[in-house]
Amino acid sequence: MSDLDAIIIGAGHNGLTCAAYLGMAGLRVRVLERRDVVGGACVTEEFYPGFRNSTAAYTVSLLQSKIVRDLKLQDHGLRIVERRVQNFLPLPDGRYLLAAEGRTQREIAKFSVTDAERYPAYQAEINRVAAVLRSIVLDAPPNLVLGNIGHSMRELGKIAAVGTRLWRDGGLKPAVRLLRKSAGDILDGWFDSDPIKALLGFDAVVGNFASPYTPGCGYVLLHHVFGEVNGKRGAWGHAIGGMGAITQAMASVAAEHGARIDVGAPVREVIVERGRAAGVVLKDGTPVRARAVIANVDPQQLFQGLVPRDLVPRAVEARMQRWKAGSATFRMNVALSKLPDFSALPGNGDHLTAGIILAPSLAYMDRAYRDCIRDGWSRAPIIEMLIPSTLDDSLAPPGAHVASLFCQHVAPLFADGASWEQHRETVADLMIDTVETFAPGFKASVIGRQSLSPLDLERVFGLPNGDIFHGALTLDQLYSARPVLGYAAYRMPLPGLYLCGSGAHPGGGVTGAPGHNAAQAVITDLLPR
Repeated sequence: MSDLDAIIIGAGHNGLTCAAYLGMAGLRVRVLERRDVVGGACVTEEFYPGFRNSTAAYTVSLLQSKIVRDLKLQDHGLRIVERRVQNFLPLPDGRYLLAAEGRTQREIAKFSVTDAERYPAYQAEINRVAAVLRSIVLDAPPNLVLGNIGHSMRELGKIAAVGTRLWRDGGLKPAVRLLRKSAGDILDGWFDSDPIKALLGFDAVVGNFASPYTPGCGYVLLHHVFGEVNGKRGAWGHAIGGMGAITQAMASVAAEHGARIDVGAPVREVIVERGRAAGVVLKDGTPVRARAVIANVDPQQLFQGLVPRDLVPRAVEARMQRWKAGSATFRMNVALSKLPDFSALPGNGDHLTAGIILAPSLAYMDRAYRDCIRDGWSRAPIIEMLIPSTLDDSLAPPGAHVASLFCQHVAPLFADGASWEQHRETVADLMIDTVETFAPGFKASVIGRQSLSPLDLERVFGLPNGDIFHGALTLDQLYSARPVLGYAAYRMPLPGLYLCGSGAHPGGGVTGAPGHNAAQAVITDLLPR
């Protein structure tokens, strides 16, 4: 009989969040991490001598404020600062659009006075829907169980309550549009000028292998606006020390409350005894037993790799075969000898603290998607560039800087069977050249770089096909259907087995929400009142 209450597979931010809450509840917890560092995809690492950066996840907004407060992360060293400008959209014709507090509407008016007048109404509508979404992020979704009509009817009442609130707050029709329509169609209905549509529509394709005109991608836009920084709704910021500062603080809290965290401890399989998850076997053959096993891995890895296949229910097996995963993301970290100088807005300035969007129109983004489908990667890619060293001088030597490039679209798998080992550096060169077209001299300022294809993102961080969300945020993979109907409330088909990763509600991003919510389910089951 083990003296452990819970084993957590994976020390990413959700696993650490879960461990901290379980430890605070008095449960005995052990976290097993495959890599030699905690943090999962939320980590800071040296990628070139003297240069550190957030290697995968690269910016803060969606991290839930309740989790920051409950875990007292600031007492454990976490400090988050807001970007001085939220977004900067340079255009090929030398114009630009900035989004910043008290300035965005005036900036939009440079392109269209009518669009500037419409912008507050658009924001109000989006925020009404986002407020309701924000309210359900830290709650388990209704668990719709096929074949159990009575239970499902009670759970449907919870969905009806969400709908009622949307209706009461004037958000029901906009929510339906966001779930059914494309972001492009929605934005075309609101605005005339390309720059504002590009600035807003970019959120619909972040980590989403889709055109901005793909039906349903409006939800992904919404997913990226429900966050906040230091109490300011919708803002984005930077964790001093990089994203690893978040997970280091979480690990410190978990350890303070008794959790043991083992790195370099990959899990081979889940132990199942008498129909119940009873522990895990490490890669070296060591068994570790506990009353609960909590997986901070993607659903396919859990059910196709860790749970014995003959014990996976047929419906779950079929669901995993259909599970859509693959963000079409190419991630780069770049060491720079100097700051980039953008043709549209030369020189240093607050615009360099922003999320710099290199995608001037929705049509450009649509072509990037179609190129990728046809050719394997976008010939004119979509790039968001961040230069975190403008806000944090701990990341680079004096006078030098680091940049994050979040690039799309690239095929997770090539139709001709080619490997990313063949194409990685070619695509990395394309990304650098693309930035060069907006900021001449950028290429010459590159001292070193790290290039992470979808294959690398899977190998290093366990992101399936490079999917930053552990599975697409499509209507059939959201809320009560994430990951499987009947098992959306973090309890998996085998008793004692739980899912706390981004493949559970509310999905990906550095939110901590799946870890928080799974912990509540485990606490309820192991510490009944």
